Amino acid sequence: MGTVSFPGLGLELQLNRVAFHIGSWPVYWYGIIIAAGFLLAVMYCSRQAPRFGIRQDDIIDMLFFAVPLCIIGARVYYIIFYPELYRRADGSWDFGAMVRIWDGGLAIYGGVIMAVITLLVFCRVRNIRFLAFADLGAHGMLIGQLVGRWGNFVNIEAYGGPTSLPWRMGIYQYVDGVRQYVEVHPTFLYESLWNLLGLILLIRVSKKHRKFDGQIFLSYFAWYGVGRGFIEGLRTDSLYFLNTPIRVSQVFGFATAAVAIVALVILLSRKHDPARLWVNQMKAHPRLVALVYPEGEGGAWLEQQKKRLERDFARTEEYAIPRDGTPEAVSELIAALKARKDLAEVLVKQKK
Repeated sequence: MGTVSFPGLGLELQLNRVAFHIGSWPVYWYGIIIAAGFLLAVMYCSRQAPRFGIRQDDIIDMLFFAVPLCIIGARVYYIIFYPELYRRADGSWDFGAMVRIWDGGLAIYGGVIMAVITLLVFCRVRNIRFLAFADLGAHGMLIGQLVGRWGNFVNIEAYGGPTSLPWRMGIYQYVDGVRQYVEVHPTFLYESLWNLLGLILLIRVSKKHRKFDGQIFLSYFAWYGVGRGFIEGLRTDSLYFLNTPIRVSQVFGFATAAVAIVALVILLSRKHDPARLWVNQMKAHPRLVALVYPEGEGGAWLEQQKKRLERDFARTEEYAIPRDGTPEAVSELIAALKARKDLAEVLVKQKK
């Protein structure tokens, strides 16, 4: 249990890091909140995927690789720049502490770097335009980050230095080995609100003013990098370059923001043909999918598939198998359809 107060607002909260137990195994609020942010991001991106020319199935397939790799990336990044936290008194590595991510210690930029690398490889293999997928993913990143920061609140971490501002946060921390009450900047809240505002702006830009693939991706780095750079300067738990006073995330934030802003200024000054957007190319050249079903049994299955495929930029051909058709004839039909080079996929409904 930990006590957190907001004296200027007249609030005091008792926080328990453990939400509940499954047997003797504790389930932490930190993990629940991170998972909630992830699910909200996936739900939003899945609904908005057609606006960027991305299929929902590709999102799910990509996440099978991205989720574990991004967790590893976020943890490794944190360990690299905070190694002393994972060493025993004798100097040896404490590998058990390294894997206990529920205790905190996930660096957002480590996850972002790994997400970009994973998406690059995935898009290359699937022949999808990376920048279009990245535009969609930028929304998900902001959703996950604005929700995930509340996991830091429950853990009573990611806060700033002393302040007397009306929204200051009161906590107990050890100062020179003595537990003391201090009032600090709630930097987790600053970043969550900054990400919320950024999300609102990016949604508006993507719906009304998106001119080229990659515009939202660059806007994400510009917006988040500036905010993170300033907020990081307030924090007391920053990761530093080795033994220097240089804050890793502050430098990374400002550097990526600068690059993104310059790129945006250059690219937005040019004329862009809407036909070059990936979504418009997908609409102009839809996939062709064959739907094969027993005669008289298409019904809801047929309508469901057609609706889903239309959303995924595909047009369909329908083939009703005669009731008196032999298994051999059905197999020959399916084999012939699969042999056609103009067909991207053949979907078959089994008989009831």
